[in-house]
Amino acid sequence: MMHRVFIDGQEGTTGLQICERLQGRRDLQVLEIDPERRKDPAARRALINEADVLITCLPDDAARESIGMIENPRTRVVDPSTAHRTADGWAYGFPELRPGQREAIRGSRRVAVPGCHATGFLALVVPLVAQGLLPRDARVVAHSLTGYSGAGRKMIQAYEQADEARRRQMSGPRPYALTLQHKHLPEMRALAGLDRAPFFEPVIGDFYKGMLVSVPLFADALSRPATPAAVHELYASYYAGERFIRVMPLGGDGALDGGYLSAIECNDTNRLDVFVFGNADQILVVARLDNLGKGASGAAVQNMNLMLGAPENTGLD
Repeated sequence: MMHRVFIDGQEGTTGLQICERLQGRRDLQVLEIDPERRKDPAARRALINEADVLITCLPDDAARESIGMIENPRTRVVDPSTAHRTADGWAYGFPELRPGQREAIRGSRRVAVPGCHATGFLALVVPLVAQGLLPRDARVVAHSLTGYSGAGRKMIQAYEQADEARRRQMSGPRPYALTLQHKHLPEMRALAGLDRAPFFEPVIGDFYKGMLVSVPLFADALSRPATPAAVHELYASYYAGERFIRVMPLGGDGALDGGYLSAIECNDTNRLDVFVFGNADQILVVARLDNLGKGASGAAVQNMNLMLGAPENTGLD
């Protein structure tokens, strides 16, 4: 069966990446809008209601507007924006997150794609909470290093079109969201089942894409005694059989470069790697992913595949 897909906002970073992942698909027809009419509400409305799946690669308000144009009850939505990640009636688009999540996505008409930082954070924290190792009332800290593409087209241009003096200023890592009100925090708290939002510090680096999300843990603050090996085994059991999540060897054995952990080794994949480091007193868990892959466009395609009944990995391996 040929399914029709319309990407509203396909000229943006995420939209372009989704288009790349859909190239060559024989089961899909990607509906195209005349570039001169891409802001024409009537033209957009027609394509939205012709589509079996609408993918909204837009800012939050524009995504809500696009979804509000749906009149055809057959049209389903995959929304990579922040607008609906904690909204009632929407499935959260992280199939591996917990038992039943994949089935909820398959049966939903509205799926919200997780944020890139949230994807790494939840991949680490949800198993710990679900298995009772991390208390729901824990004070959780998270750090996330991301390539500059995660901030969108304007930030990409700022890095790639800067003059030499400005480029030197931007060459080092730069913490941001220093009001501690990052837009991914609501989903990070709600989907992890935490009583309070984590203390979250994102950092943008001078590289195009790639991401490391780190959560430090004190062994004596956990619900029961645990070692790095026990935490590693918990993740290995939780994600057993998952195609896109790899639990790497304990301590990063064989996966480090002279003791350093690279942020870019999952680039151009839909993979997320989980690492566990530590000692008797302190444990560090880290998720590595492509912020434009499993953190955005790859996740959107994975969810769309589930909704359409296609093999989950189509266009992603």
